[in-house]
Amino acid sequence: MGAAGSKLEKALGDQFPEGERYFGLENFGNTCYCNSVLQALYFCVPFREQLLDYYANNKNVGDAEENLLTCLADLFTQISSQKKKTGVIAPKRFVQRLKKQNELFRSYMHQDAHEFLNFLLNELVDILEKESQAAKSDPETSSPSEKIANGPKSSLPNGVHKEPLVTWVHKNFQGILTNETRCLRCETVTARDETFLDLSLDIEQNSSITSCLKNFSSTETLNAEDKFFCDKCCSLQEAQKRMKIKKPPHILVIHLKRFKYIEQLGRYKKLSYRVVFPLELKLSNTVEDADSEYSLFAVVVHVGSGPNHGHYVSLVKSHNHWLFFDDENVEMIDESAVQTFFGSSQEYSSNTDHGYILFYESQATSSKS
Repeated sequence: MGAAGSKLEKALGDQFPEGERYFGLENFGNTCYCNSVLQALYFCVPFREQLLDYYANNKNVGDAEENLLTCLADLFTQISSQKKKTGVIAPKRFVQRLKKQNELFRSYMHQDAHEFLNFLLNELVDILEKESQAAKSDPETSSPSEKIANGPKSSLPNGVHKEPLVTWVHKNFQGILTNETRCLRCETVTARDETFLDLSLDIEQNSSITSCLKNFSSTETLNAEDKFFCDKCCSLQEAQKRMKIKKPPHILVIHLKRFKYIEQLGRYKKLSYRVVFPLELKLSNTVEDADSEYSLFAVVVHVGSGPNHGHYVSLVKSHNHWLFFDDENVEMIDESAVQTFFGSSQEYSSNTDHGYILFYESQATSSKS
Protein backbone atom coordinates (compact mmCIF):
# COMPACT_ATOMS: atom_id res chain seq x y z
CA MET A 1 0.00 0.00 0.00
CA GLY A 2 2.81 2.36 0.93
CA ALA A 3 4.54 1.42 -2.31
CA ALA A 4 1.45 2.37 -4.33
CA GLY A 5 1.29 5.68 -2.46
CA SER A 6 4.90 6.54 -3.09
CA LYS A 7 4.45 5.46 -6.73
CA LEU A 8 1.64 8.01 -7.07
CA GLU A 9 3.79 10.70 -5.44
CA LYS A 10 6.61 9.89 -7.85
CA ALA A 11 4.20 9.99 -10.84
CA LEU A 12 2.94 13.45 -9.82
CA GLY A 13 6.37 14.66 -8.72
CA ASP A 14 6.49 18.42 -8.20
CA GLN A 15 3.02 18.66 -9.78
CA PHE A 16 1.52 17.20 -6.58
CA PRO A 17 -1.22 19.75 -5.74
CA GLU A 18 -0.50 21.86 -2.68
CA GLY A 19 -2.55 20.72 0.33
CA GLU A 20 -4.33 17.91 -1.56
CA ARG A 21 -4.56 14.34 -0.21
CA TYR A 22 -5.06 11.14 -2.22
CA PHE A 23 -6.05 8.30 0.10
CA GLY A 24 -7.44 4.88 -0.72
CA LEU A 25 -10.29 3.54 1.44
CA GLU A 26 -10.16 0.13 3.08
CA ASN A 27 -12.84 -2.36 2.02
CA PHE A 28 -14.83 -3.99 4.86
CA GLY A 29 -16.21 -6.89 2.81
CA ASN A 30 -18.10 -5.66 -0.26
CA THR A 31 -18.08 -1.98 0.75
CA CYS A 32 -16.66 -0.88 -2.63
CA TYR A 33 -20.11 0.60 -3.49
CA CYS A 34 -19.60 2.97 -0.56
CA ASN A 35 -15.88 3.70 -1.14
CA SER A 36 -16.35 4.62 -4.81
CA VAL A 37 -19.14 7.12 -4.03
CA LEU A 38 -17.23 8.61 -1.07
CA GLN A 39 -14.22 9.30 -3.33
CA ALA A 40 -16.45 11.04 -5.90
CA LEU A 41 -17.99 13.17 -3.12
CA TYR A 42 -14.60 13.98 -1.57
CA PHE A 43 -13.41 15.38 -4.90
CA CYS A 44 -16.62 17.36 -5.32
CA VAL A 45 -14.73 20.34 -3.92
CA PRO A 46 -17.63 22.72 -3.05
CA PHE A 47 -19.38 19.90 -1.17
CA ARG A 48 -16.17 18.89 0.63
CA GLU A 49 -15.40 22.48 1.67
CA GLN A 50 -18.90 23.06 3.04
CA LEU A 51 -18.83 19.75 4.91
CA LEU A 52 -15.43 20.56 6.48
CA ASP A 53 -16.75 24.02 7.35
CA TYR A 54 -19.81 22.47 8.96
CA TYR A 55 -17.57 20.12 10.98
CA ALA A 56 -15.28 22.95 12.12
CA ASN A 57 -18.30 24.95 13.35
CA ASN A 58 -20.16 22.09 14.99
CA LYS A 59 -17.64 19.74 16.55
CA ASN A 60 -17.81 21.51 19.92
CA VAL A 61 -21.58 21.65 20.20
CA GLY A 62 -21.95 19.58 23.40
CA ASP A 63 -21.81 15.85 22.95
CA ALA A 64 -23.56 16.01 19.62
CA GLU A 65 -25.24 12.76 18.72
CA GLU A 66 -23.33 10.70 16.16
CA ASN A 67 -25.08 10.44 12.81
CA LEU A 68 -24.14 9.90 9.16
CA LEU A 69 -23.36 13.58 8.70
CA THR A 70 -20.94 13.73 11.66
CA CYS A 71 -19.32 10.43 10.56
CA LEU A 72 -18.89 11.70 6.98
CA ALA A 73 -17.53 15.06 8.17
CA ASP A 74 -15.17 13.26 10.52
CA LEU A 75 -13.90 10.99 7.70
CA PHE A 76 -13.34 13.90 5.28
CA THR A 77 -11.56 15.88 8.03
CA GLN A 78 -9.38 12.86 8.79
CA ILE A 79 -8.36 12.58 5.10
CA SER A 80 -7.75 16.30 4.57
CA SER A 81 -5.65 16.68 7.73
CA GLN A 82 -3.29 13.73 7.11
CA LYS A 83 0.39 14.59 7.33
CA LYS A 84 1.21 12.21 4.48
CA LYS A 85 0.04 13.07 0.97
CA THR A 86 -1.04 9.52 0.08
CA GLY A 87 -1.98 6.35 1.93
CA VAL A 88 -5.00 4.36 3.09
CA ILE A 89 -7.74 5.21 5.57
CA ALA A 90 -10.33 2.85 7.07
CA PRO A 91 -13.81 4.47 6.95
CA LYS A 92 -14.86 2.14 9.78
CA ARG A 93 -17.07 4.50 11.81
CA PHE A 94 -18.88 5.67 8.70
CA VAL A 95 -19.60 2.12 7.46
CA GLN A 96 -20.72 0.98 10.93
CA ARG A 97 -23.07 3.96 11.18
CA LEU A 98 -24.43 3.31 7.67
CA LYS A 99 -25.23 -0.32 8.52
CA LYS A 100 -26.78 0.68 11.82
CA GLN A 101 -28.93 3.29 10.09
CA ASN A 102 -30.17 1.22 7.15
CA GLU A 103 -30.61 -2.55 7.12
CA LEU A 104 -30.35 -2.52 3.32
CA PHE A 105 -26.57 -2.08 3.67
CA ARG A 106 -26.10 -4.61 6.49
CA SER A 107 -25.51 -7.76 4.48
CA TYR A 108 -22.26 -8.70 2.76
CA MET A 109 -24.09 -8.94 -0.56
CA HIS A 110 -23.30 -6.72 -3.53
CA GLN A 111 -24.98 -3.33 -3.00
CA ASP A 112 -25.98 -0.65 -5.48
CA ALA A 113 -23.79 2.49 -5.47
CA HIS A 114 -26.64 4.67 -6.76
CA GLU A 115 -29.00 3.54 -3.99
CA PHE A 116 -26.29 4.37 -1.48
CA LEU A 117 -25.65 7.85 -2.94
CA ASN A 118 -29.37 8.59 -2.95
CA PHE A 119 -29.83 7.40 0.62
CA LEU A 120 -26.77 9.35 1.83
CA LEU A 121 -27.72 12.71 0.27
CA ASN A 122 -31.32 12.48 1.50
CA GLU A 123 -30.12 11.48 4.97
CA LEU A 124 -27.73 14.47 5.13
CA VAL A 125 -30.58 16.80 4.11
CA ASP A 126 -32.86 15.31 6.84
CA ILE A 127 -30.18 15.78 9.51
CA LEU A 128 -29.52 19.41 8.50
CA GLU A 129 -33.25 20.19 8.43
CA LYS A 130 -33.77 18.67 11.90
CA GLU A 131 -30.78 20.62 13.25
CA SER A 132 -32.15 23.84 11.81
CA GLN A 133 -35.60 23.22 13.38
CA ALA A 134 -34.01 22.38 16.73
CA ALA A 135 -31.91 25.56 16.54
CA LYS A 136 -35.02 27.66 15.84
CA SER A 137 -36.79 26.30 18.90
CA ASP A 138 -33.69 26.86 21.05
CA PRO A 139 -32.31 30.36 20.38
CA GLU A 140 -29.22 29.60 22.49
CA THR A 141 -27.84 27.22 19.88
CA SER A 142 -29.18 28.90 16.80
CA SER A 143 -26.00 30.54 15.65
CA PRO A 144 -23.43 28.26 13.96
CA SER A 145 -25.39 25.26 12.74
CA GLU A 146 -28.36 27.26 11.48
CA LYS A 147 -26.20 29.70 9.60
CA ILE A 148 -24.33 26.90 7.99
CA ALA A 149 -27.31 24.64 7.29
CA ASN A 150 -29.18 27.53 5.81
CA GLY A 151 -26.45 29.36 3.97
CA PRO A 152 -26.69 33.15 3.64
CA LYS A 153 -30.19 34.40 4.29
CA SER A 154 -31.98 35.86 1.30
CA SER A 155 -34.81 38.33 1.79
CA LEU A 156 -38.13 37.27 0.31
CA PRO A 157 -40.41 39.66 -1.59
CA ASN A 158 -43.66 40.58 0.21
CA GLY A 159 -46.41 38.03 0.11
CA VAL A 160 -44.12 35.11 -0.73
CA HIS A 161 -44.55 32.08 1.52
CA LYS A 162 -41.51 31.00 3.45
CA GLU A 163 -39.55 28.58 1.31
CA PRO A 164 -38.53 25.16 2.65
CA LEU A 165 -35.03 25.17 4.12
CA VAL A 166 -32.33 25.11 1.46
CA THR A 167 -29.30 23.37 2.94
CA TRP A 168 -25.79 23.41 1.49
CA VAL A 169 -26.48 19.88 0.21
CA HIS A 170 -29.38 21.30 -1.83
CA LYS A 171 -27.22 24.21 -3.01
CA ASN A 172 -24.76 21.78 -4.52
CA PHE A 173 -26.94 19.01 -5.94
CA GLN A 174 -30.54 20.17 -6.25
CA GLY A 175 -32.05 21.12 -9.59
CA ILE A 176 -35.67 21.70 -10.60
CA LEU A 177 -37.54 19.80 -13.32
CA THR A 178 -40.75 21.09 -14.79
CA ASN A 179 -43.34 18.66 -16.09
CA GLU A 180 -45.34 20.42 -18.84
CA THR A 181 -48.65 18.98 -20.02
CA ARG A 182 -50.43 20.62 -22.99
CA CYS A 183 -54.11 19.81 -23.55
CA LEU A 184 -54.57 19.12 -27.28
CA ARG A 185 -58.12 20.45 -27.21
CA CYS A 186 -57.75 23.87 -25.52
CA GLU A 187 -53.94 24.21 -25.76
CA THR A 188 -53.68 25.07 -22.05
CA VAL A 189 -50.29 24.19 -20.58
CA THR A 190 -50.15 22.88 -17.01
CA ALA A 191 -46.69 22.93 -15.46
CA ARG A 192 -45.68 21.11 -12.30
CA ASP A 193 -42.23 21.60 -10.76
CA GLU A 194 -40.30 18.93 -8.90
CA THR A 195 -36.84 18.94 -7.37
CA PHE A 196 -34.13 16.37 -8.01
CA LEU A 197 -30.70 15.54 -6.55
CA ASP A 198 -29.75 13.35 -9.51
CA LEU A 199 -31.16 12.39 -12.91
CA SER A 200 -31.73 8.72 -13.77
CA LEU A 201 -31.55 8.20 -17.53
CA ASP A 202 -32.69 5.28 -19.67
CA ILE A 203 -29.90 4.17 -21.97
CA GLU A 204 -29.68 2.72 -25.49
CA GLN A 205 -26.90 0.88 -27.32
CA ASN A 206 -24.29 3.11 -29.01
CA SER A 207 -25.74 6.34 -27.66
CA SER A 208 -24.47 9.36 -25.75
CA ILE A 209 -25.43 11.32 -22.65
CA THR A 210 -26.73 14.07 -24.93
CA SER A 211 -29.10 11.70 -26.74
CA CYS A 212 -30.21 10.12 -23.42
CA LEU A 213 -31.03 13.62 -22.12
CA LYS A 214 -32.95 14.40 -25.33
CA ASN A 215 -35.02 11.22 -24.82
CA PHE A 216 -35.58 12.19 -21.19
CA SER A 217 -37.13 15.46 -22.40
CA SER A 218 -38.91 14.11 -25.48
CA THR A 219 -42.63 14.79 -25.96
CA GLU A 220 -44.99 11.94 -25.07
CA THR A 221 -48.61 11.81 -26.22
CA LEU A 222 -51.22 10.87 -23.61
CA ASN A 223 -54.21 9.19 -25.24
CA ALA A 224 -56.53 6.17 -24.96
CA GLU A 225 -56.30 4.97 -21.31
CA ASP A 226 -53.65 7.58 -20.50
CA LYS A 227 -55.73 10.69 -21.20
CA PHE A 228 -55.08 13.75 -19.06
CA PHE A 229 -57.76 15.46 -16.94
CA CYS A 230 -57.76 19.06 -18.15
CA ASP A 231 -59.06 21.50 -15.52
CA LYS A 232 -60.09 24.01 -18.17
CA CYS A 233 -62.06 21.49 -20.27
CA CYS A 234 -63.24 19.72 -17.07
CA SER A 235 -62.79 16.38 -18.80
CA LEU A 236 -60.25 13.79 -19.91
CA GLN A 237 -58.44 14.93 -23.03
CA GLU A 238 -55.60 13.88 -25.26
CA ALA A 239 -52.47 15.77 -24.27
CA GLN A 240 -48.74 16.03 -24.82
CA LYS A 241 -46.31 15.99 -21.95
CA ARG A 242 -42.61 16.58 -21.58
CA MET A 243 -40.03 17.04 -18.86
CA LYS A 244 -37.55 19.92 -18.99
CA ILE A 245 -34.85 21.15 -16.65
CA LYS A 246 -36.06 24.44 -15.18
CA LYS A 247 -33.09 25.06 -12.90
CA PRO A 248 -29.90 23.12 -13.60
CA PRO A 249 -27.96 22.17 -10.44
CA HIS A 250 -24.45 23.30 -9.57
CA ILE A 251 -23.35 19.64 -9.43
CA LEU A 252 -25.22 17.52 -11.98
CA VAL A 253 -25.28 13.83 -11.02
CA ILE A 254 -26.37 11.50 -13.82
CA HIS A 255 -27.26 7.89 -13.08
CA LEU A 256 -27.27 5.58 -16.12
CA LYS A 257 -29.93 2.88 -15.74
CA ARG A 258 -27.65 -0.07 -16.46
CA PHE A 259 -29.74 -2.58 -14.52
CA LYS A 260 -32.98 -3.49 -16.26
CA TYR A 261 -35.68 -5.91 -15.18
CA ILE A 262 -36.24 -8.43 -17.96
CA GLU A 263 -39.76 -9.83 -17.75
CA GLN A 264 -38.99 -13.07 -19.65
CA LEU A 265 -36.02 -13.84 -17.39
CA GLY A 266 -37.78 -12.78 -14.20
CA ARG A 267 -34.64 -10.97 -13.05
CA TYR A 268 -32.44 -7.92 -13.55
CA LYS A 269 -29.84 -7.86 -16.28
CA LYS A 270 -26.89 -5.51 -16.67
CA LEU A 271 -26.90 -3.45 -19.87
CA SER A 272 -23.29 -3.11 -21.00
CA TYR A 273 -24.32 -0.60 -23.71
CA ARG A 274 -21.78 1.88 -24.97
CA VAL A 275 -22.92 5.32 -23.77
CA VAL A 276 -20.48 8.12 -24.53
CA PHE A 277 -20.12 10.68 -21.75
CA PRO A 278 -18.14 13.77 -22.73
CA LEU A 279 -15.60 15.55 -20.53
CA GLU A 280 -17.46 18.79 -21.31
CA LEU A 281 -21.27 18.59 -21.46
CA LYS A 282 -23.71 21.16 -22.84
CA LEU A 283 -27.11 20.80 -21.23
CA SER A 284 -29.63 21.94 -23.83
CA ASN A 285 -32.99 20.57 -22.58
CA THR A 286 -33.46 23.46 -20.19
CA VAL A 287 -36.47 25.79 -19.98
CA GLU A 288 -34.38 28.89 -20.68
CA ASP A 289 -32.93 27.26 -23.83
CA ALA A 290 -29.57 28.71 -22.86
CA ASP A 291 -26.93 25.99 -22.84
CA SER A 292 -25.55 25.22 -19.39
CA GLU A 293 -21.96 24.02 -19.58
CA TYR A 294 -20.60 21.32 -17.31
CA SER A 295 -17.26 19.61 -16.74
CA LEU A 296 -16.91 15.95 -15.76
CA PHE A 297 -15.00 15.47 -12.50
CA ALA A 298 -15.91 11.96 -11.31
CA VAL A 299 -17.29 8.66 -12.57
CA VAL A 300 -18.42 5.72 -10.45
CA VAL A 301 -17.79 2.59 -12.52
CA HIS A 302 -19.51 -0.79 -12.16
CA VAL A 303 -17.20 -3.67 -12.98
CA GLY A 304 -18.85 -7.02 -13.74
CA SER A 305 -21.33 -8.69 -16.05
CA GLY A 306 -24.36 -8.91 -13.75
CA PRO A 307 -26.31 -6.76 -11.29
CA ASN A 308 -25.87 -8.98 -8.22
CA HIS A 309 -22.11 -9.27 -8.19
CA GLY A 310 -19.13 -7.29 -9.33
CA HIS A 311 -17.13 -4.38 -8.05
CA TYR A 312 -17.17 -0.57 -8.00
CA VAL A 313 -14.24 1.75 -8.68
CA SER A 314 -14.11 5.48 -9.34
CA LEU A 315 -12.32 7.87 -11.66
CA VAL A 316 -11.72 11.35 -10.33
CA LYS A 317 -10.38 14.55 -11.84
CA SER A 318 -8.36 16.59 -9.37
CA HIS A 319 -6.27 19.64 -10.33
CA ASN A 320 -6.32 18.61 -14.01
CA HIS A 321 -5.06 15.07 -13.30
CA TRP A 322 -7.21 11.96 -13.59
CA LEU A 323 -6.91 9.40 -10.77
CA PHE A 324 -8.23 5.85 -10.48
CA PHE A 325 -9.52 4.79 -7.03
CA ASP A 326 -10.02 1.08 -6.39
CA ASP A 327 -10.61 0.67 -2.63
CA GLU A 328 -7.11 0.89 -1.07
CA ASN A 329 -5.35 1.53 -4.38
CA VAL A 330 -4.95 4.92 -6.01
CA GLU A 331 -3.10 5.51 -9.27
CA MET A 332 -2.81 8.14 -11.95
CA ILE A 333 -4.45 7.49 -15.31
CA ASP A 334 -4.35 9.30 -18.59
CA GLU A 335 -7.39 11.40 -19.55
CA SER A 336 -7.75 9.28 -22.70
CA ALA A 337 -8.37 6.22 -20.46
CA VAL A 338 -11.75 7.67 -19.40
CA GLN A 339 -13.27 6.60 -22.74
CA THR A 340 -12.54 2.93 -21.99
CA PHE A 341 -15.42 3.13 -19.47
CA PHE A 342 -18.14 4.15 -21.98
CA GLY A 343 -19.38 0.53 -22.33
CA SER A 344 -19.32 -2.14 -25.03
CA SER A 345 -20.74 -1.89 -28.54
CA GLN A 346 -21.21 -5.69 -28.65
CA GLU A 347 -23.38 -7.46 -26.12
CA TYR A 348 -20.74 -9.99 -25.10
CA SER A 349 -17.45 -8.30 -24.51
CA SER A 350 -14.53 -8.97 -22.21
CA ASN A 351 -14.68 -5.33 -21.05
CA THR A 352 -17.14 -5.18 -18.13
CA ASP A 353 -16.04 -1.79 -16.69
CA HIS A 354 -18.88 0.62 -17.40
CA GLY A 355 -19.59 4.20 -16.29
CA TYR A 356 -22.60 4.09 -13.94
CA ILE A 357 -22.84 7.43 -12.07
CA LEU A 358 -21.41 10.61 -13.61
CA PHE A 359 -20.60 13.79 -11.67
CA TYR A 360 -20.49 17.08 -13.61
CA GLU A 361 -19.75 20.54 -12.21
CA SER A 362 -21.33 23.66 -13.71
CA GLN A 363 -18.87 26.03 -15.33
CA ALA A 364 -21.15 29.03 -14.79
CA THR A 365 -21.08 28.75 -11.02
CA SER A 366 -17.31 28.49 -10.81
CA SER A 367 -16.95 31.72 -12.80
CA LYS A 368 -19.72 33.49 -10.84
CA SER A 369 -18.26 32.66 -7.47
